[in-house]
Amino acid sequence: MNQPNSLEHKRHTLAHLLAAAVLEIHPDAKPTIGPAIDNGFYYDFDFGAEKLTDKDLKDLEKRMRKLLPSWKEMTGKEVSKDDAILQFSTPNGTNEYKAELINEIVTKGEKITLYTSGKFTDLCRGGHSENPAKDIAPDSFKLSRLAGAYWRGDEKNKQLTRIYGLAFDTKKELDEYETMMKEAEKRDHRKLGKEMDIFEFDDDVGPGLPLWLPNGAIIADELEKLAKETEFISGYDRVRTPHIAKDSMYLKSGHLPYYEDSMFPPMEYEGGKYYLKAMNCPHHHKIFSARPKSYRDLPLRLAEYGTCYRHEKSGELFGLMRVRMLEMNDAHIYCTEEQFADEFRAVNDMYLKYFKIFGIDKYVMRFSTHDPKKLGQKYVDEPELWKKTEDMVRKVLVDSKIPFVEVPNEAAFYGPKIDVQVWSAIGREFTLATNQVDFAVPKRFNLVYADKDGKEKTPLCIHRAPLGTHERFIGFLIEHYGGNFPLWLAPIQVKVIPVTDAEAHVRKAQETHKSLRAKMIRSELADPSTGFGKNIRAAKTARIPYFIVIGDKDMAAGKVTLESRDNGQVGQMTTDEVTAKLLGEMSARI
Repeated sequence: MNQPNSLEHKRHTLAHLLAAAVLEIHPDAKPTIGPAIDNGFYYDFDFGAEKLTDKDLKDLEKRMRKLLPSWKEMTGKEVSKDDAILQFSTPNGTNEYKAELINEIVTKGEKITLYTSGKFTDLCRGGHSENPAKDIAPDSFKLSRLAGAYWRGDEKNKQLTRIYGLAFDTKKELDEYETMMKEAEKRDHRKLGKEMDIFEFDDDVGPGLPLWLPNGAIIADELEKLAKETEFISGYDRVRTPHIAKDSMYLKSGHLPYYEDSMFPPMEYEGGKYYLKAMNCPHHHKIFSARPKSYRDLPLRLAEYGTCYRHEKSGELFGLMRVRMLEMNDAHIYCTEEQFADEFRAVNDMYLKYFKIFGIDKYVMRFSTHDPKKLGQKYVDEPELWKKTEDMVRKVLVDSKIPFVEVPNEAAFYGPKIDVQVWSAIGREFTLATNQVDFAVPKRFNLVYADKDGKEKTPLCIHRAPLGTHERFIGFLIEHYGGNFPLWLAPIQVKVIPVTDAEAHVRKAQETHKSLRAKMIRSELADPSTGFGKNIRAAKTARIPYFIVIGDKDMAAGKVTLESRDNGQVGQMTTDEVTAKLLGEMSARI
């Protein structure tokens, strides 16, 4: 980020170049903001009544390439408020979006800076390529799509036109990314989720509130079963908490002052205010304090698959990845300072175990720290505790040799956190889960334990959710596996298919199906009247891991033929042998 020719700086520069191209072709357009993003850049414009099409994108892209050779430097200067406003004024009036940003900068007491390259000047804090013409390859970027976006992300404001662009260091990287995205489109969890009857959204239920269909409920149940087994072995205690709570609890935790915009509006009831639960931690703090604790009770690990509700903006909802109801694989670990390193390391080890099970080979821990200048505003005002806990987390990560990157000014309001970034099988990046340290809120709840000397002390609290939420994680898994779930996770694990509708074939198929179901194997019986070929094709289209074929040769041998989705024909086996094989794979979660 600090290198002038970094990819982020190139992407930021290209956002400026896009705005310059837009104004040359559409001089009445009003530019607003245009940042760099993970795969490129975007810029939001007010085009008035004018509507852009994909053809316009091609024309704009050509104009960007035409302008690029003349952008030999990017120069910045500090200006007064009046000069800045004047810069964004035309005979048709002032650009009200830039004016709002300028007034906001002045209110904060910050400097107003303008950056110029070629004939284009924009309001900006900086962070560009020094010589765009030299640093940016003309074939390393392209405009990708149009979208609507509300000014400042607020649905009450005017809807603008957002132009997205892709940008990488080289054309080869751009081509590779586009190839990955084409594969990602095939694996899109929204598309496959519908095809595989996993989840649904309904207008009468409400946006961002998923309905889990039977197949989706099976996947969610299997994930919960995995988490419960893992946490039981690791010494966690399971708890359950209500879906609503009084405002007094969220005021005490600090969530209302810091987090209110992400919570649903309160319900007035019996003279008080109740909120839908947006997070589990305050409830768990209450469980901790429900009974006296001593150092012998620590570490105490409280786990819950708690349902939470977040007031996400409509424009930010995205399939299962951004929803308003989420079932969270949550837990809170209360420990002494001496126990912290071992507990934090154990949480990271749990992540690594899950990565192995799900075939996640590439990952990184994103270690978010605080900004000392924002204590008392964005972060609780405890400078010594911030330094101490951040040093503790950093040491565990270094000692464990876990890959991590440190990101300033993105901590939780009550302590440092780790966001777990993973890459799917096709190389697409996801934020999977979070792991947070809380040194502040336990004090607010007066959480104490009696130490060896009888003195009361406040425990540290580790918030962790290795599987994140059912919604996001299942969305990730659908795309990671491309719908080809491993046996233990597949909604239908085996399909039993009689070759003909002869009574003997059908009877044997029914017996086999019943036997598998009795062993808790999710078997489905094919309808023989559909036809053998169609049943085979349907089993493959549904991505069922195994199917069993029963024909004359199988009947004569007293066996069945097992075929694998991934490895082809396994061969003839007895029903007991098939059952043992499937149960073994399910138990091993392979």
